[in-house]
Amino acid sequence: MNENVQKNGLKFERRSVERDDQWGKRNSTGVVIASSMSFDNIGHTIHDKVILEDISLTVEPGEVLCLLGPSGSGKTTLLRIAAGLIDGTTGAVKIDGRVVADDKTFVPPDKRGVGLVFQDYALFPHLTILQNVEFGLTALNRSDAKTQALRILSRVGLADRASQYPHVLSGGEQQRVALARALAPRPGILLMDEPFSGLDSRLRDSIREQTIELLRETRSTAIIVTHDAEEALRVGDHVALIDDGKLVQYGEAKDLCYRPKNLFAAGFFSEINVIPSSSSNGVATTIFGQSPCDVSMPETCCAAIRLTDISIAPFAGDNQGQVGRIAQRRFIGTSELLDINIESLDEPISVRIKAGELPEDTNLVSVSVAPELMMIFPA
Repeated sequence: MNENVQKNGLKFERRSVERDDQWGKRNSTGVVIASSMSFDNIGHTIHDKVILEDISLTVEPGEVLCLLGPSGSGKTTLLRIAAGLIDGTTGAVKIDGRVVADDKTFVPPDKRGVGLVFQDYALFPHLTILQNVEFGLTALNRSDAKTQALRILSRVGLADRASQYPHVLSGGEQQRVALARALAPRPGILLMDEPFSGLDSRLRDSIREQTIELLRETRSTAIIVTHDAEEALRVGDHVALIDDGKLVQYGEAKDLCYRPKNLFAAGFFSEINVIPSSSSNGVATTIFGQSPCDVSMPETCCAAIRLTDISIAPFAGDNQGQVGRIAQRRFIGTSELLDINIESLDEPISVRIKAGELPEDTNLVSVSVAPELMMIFPA
């Protein structure tokens, strides 16, 4: 039975838990009944400082959405609003089309059917691994809760560590326990706040792949906060790029990477050079030639060029392109990073090439860029 309660001017909805049939099905199949979540014009302000402004997004059942952006952009605040840990100033949050937060309604976190994985894992140090995972299974009796907890620990490869305590586990193992604890109640939506940031690079790749594989297996809906563009490209079905509390761009990862909407988006997904340009009637002109652009592009604009999209060759006098002089050359494993001075540019441009591609004694080079590889934006 549902119960509506007034508190502090807000209407809270409390629902009874339908235990037996629902939980019996989920335990037998091991599959999450995934939910959708939508943010409708979400805004949030603290002490007159705008943290989020007019954010609208939807994540479909079984989809992984990455909230991507620099530190302080507002992505964790949006995740906390989704979880019900804080209330959005304006707008509405809906789960499966039902409002769980707006200016009149606020459903508490434990009634939303969401799971949480925090950046620091937030495991209880005085509880065993098994007890940590059992903690959220309040709708089950003790025997069923233990069975469910052991099942999910087995899925993350830690059933043999069930009797141990968090402090004896590695960072990667603690992350898997936190994931198991969040998934054990079979939440409709899993919310993860930079879950891999505390791991070293090699372990991060492995744990990330295992996590995504588990989310796919259980058909979970997930929203993952990250500041790592490569991570967003690897794990997200869709990516929402946020900067300064605003939604910059939303779509599939390849769209954001290859069709960025502005200079910020272009620079967030790739290392780029930015050079002066001018436009007229849908054509932008740079030192590397002309490139098509939007007819509404202002006359004074710029071209963003990825480091890997620049072609260089030893200067031979008859080469096509701009003449450049190598100012610095750094070996970085399978690649080399070059800084090249070009007379018509105030700043050197950076180029990334395959290691060994250019003879070591090369000083003067010919530099060129294909027109279709230049991204034109307002200056």
